[in-house]
Amino acid sequence: MTDSTAAAKTPTANKPKDDGAQAKTDSRLARLSLAALGVVFGDIATSPIYAIRECFHGKYGIAVTQVNVMGILSLIFWALVMIVGLKYLLFVFRADNRGEGGVIALTALIRGQNGPSQNQRALGVVALGLFAACLLYGDGMITPAISVLSAVEGIGIVTPVFTPYVIPITVAILIGLFLIQRHGTARVGGLFGPVILTWLCFLAFTGAVQVARTPQVLAAVFPWHAARFLIFNKLHGFVVLGAVFLVVTGTEALYADMGHFGTRPIRLTWFALVLPALVLNYFGQGALLLKNPEASAHPFYAMVPPWGMVPTVLLATLATIIASQAVISGAFSMTRQAIQLGYLPRLKTRHTSARQIGQIYVAPVNWMLMVCTIILVAGFQTSSKLAAAYGVAVTSTMIITTVLFFVVARNRWQWSRVGAASLAGLFLLVDVPFFTANLSKILHGAWFPLVIGAAFFTMMLTWARGRRILADNLRRIMPPIHQFIVDLSSHPPNKIEGDAVFLAGSRSAVPVALAKNVKHNHVVHSRTILLHFRVEDVPRVPSLEKIQTEKLGGGFYRIVARYGFMEDPSLDNVFSLARAQGLDMDPETASFYIGRENLVLAEPPAMANWRANLFMFMSRNAADATSFFRLPADQVIEIGVRLAI
Repeated sequence: MTDSTAAAKTPTANKPKDDGAQAKTDSRLARLSLAALGVVFGDIATSPIYAIRECFHGKYGIAVTQVNVMGILSLIFWALVMIVGLKYLLFVFRADNRGEGGVIALTALIRGQNGPSQNQRALGVVALGLFAACLLYGDGMITPAISVLSAVEGIGIVTPVFTPYVIPITVAILIGLFLIQRHGTARVGGLFGPVILTWLCFLAFTGAVQVARTPQVLAAVFPWHAARFLIFNKLHGFVVLGAVFLVVTGTEALYADMGHFGTRPIRLTWFALVLPALVLNYFGQGALLLKNPEASAHPFYAMVPPWGMVPTVLLATLATIIASQAVISGAFSMTRQAIQLGYLPRLKTRHTSARQIGQIYVAPVNWMLMVCTIILVAGFQTSSKLAAAYGVAVTSTMIITTVLFFVVARNRWQWSRVGAASLAGLFLLVDVPFFTANLSKILHGAWFPLVIGAAFFTMMLTWARGRRILADNLRRIMPPIHQFIVDLSSHPPNKIEGDAVFLAGSRSAVPVALAKNVKHNHVVHSRTILLHFRVEDVPRVPSLEKIQTEKLGGGFYRIVARYGFMEDPSLDNVFSLARAQGLDMDPETASFYIGRENLVLAEPPAMANWRANLFMFMSRNAADATSFFRLPADQVIEIGVRLAI
């Protein structure tokens, strides 16, 4: 065989292997894209149920004329393109914290860059990021309420007989949704993607039918229709931007869920399927209004023939439940991140899936969301009134995300000030008008998510401040560990056989439980291990970097266990890794000592009385260290510690 013949046959010989690898990659991409449909796009994909209606029939509804319809459609199209496509998918997605997205991950990234010696400006940026995260709790209450209510309202269109039952049915669905959270969604999660895929195909088909009948609406892609609308309608047109913004609620979910699926599946799914389906449906509703202005009361359902109303309502309800599930799961995940970063007290977190680490359940957050969501439905009564309260929190978060993106671009990517400011300025040119237009909603209920956000923000700052005060006080009264060991060698206490593990809040200071035990019981174990959990400003810490063991002398050892804010500390994992570094101990025979804090008010308190009392309340209701760190309960010894705050 000649060389040329061999060369010609080589690609053919390798082709099956290459094709197999490519097919495997494509298959994985397809699976991730389908899963992303259900988790990431549920919220934004259900906006067509109510967004167009609010523009023409809501609190600030505008007259159904050709100029207004074309202008609204143009504003919707460019909002989807500029905010979702350009700002988030093409640029903000690059500001990831080791693959994780979302405003808390971004805030942790900025906090980690500045290190312990943060200046006031850096602390202000971190506080801004925390406030944006807190606003998402308010969003997590309104989204299930408006989504499910808007879908169930369709039964009133099927027949007015069901109209009095819209609120009870909505409340029943929401209660059921929150009740199943503790069981997890692993079993039904596989249906999320196919259902939303079916929903998007339905949106595209119903919209395309109307567009085919009135194809001139496609001209709304040209931005001058939006400009003419705003110029012609002046202040009224500007206020309607608050309703137009409803089409992009849920965009923050794209960024927050980036770590679950990666950037490529989300971008591919958006540009190839979600964006075309949404545009077709919005344009289809616009085409219908041009021919039938009276349909503005419910243009989404007006596109459906009478025989298709019942299955449409059922499909819409299922889609909105999935959208609500994504928001609720996001609230759980955000709470865990805040706990790990030291902004909330320990809360018992339950993992609901053995295969998907991101599926967790936080009971206090679940019940709070349920109560507030039901109050919203009962108080506002209609999705139109809820829409009048929706948007301020989300637009505020989007503006803050732009600011944080600018900080990352300048400090991490070393962009020039002009380059970073130009791009951030372009984003703000879109964000600020939407935010300003939504301010008109504050008196119509938008104050609610702002109050919720402010309450969580206050709790986070109070908790972080209180823990810092206690840590400073302990450092003042507790000697460094090396000094403590020297003192013990001068006055050695009795030694007993066995291993003792003391949880240490600080790497260098002596745990209070250890000092109290030596002072009152005059004994130490033959081997004493100080275990300090340290949460880093990164999502995950590689196993090779997780554990640092150190022999301190006198039978004392120190383990520093480093975890990311997306991880849960695992005792088995800690001692398994420590064993690999030469510290071999059996956690089943060791004694675990923890300090139980008994907080009292100092005279004068280190912070305002109301904040000190709030901190004490949060501390009393925090999960105990035994359950949080999954310590063997029958091997735990608690030592009470009286501390002043």
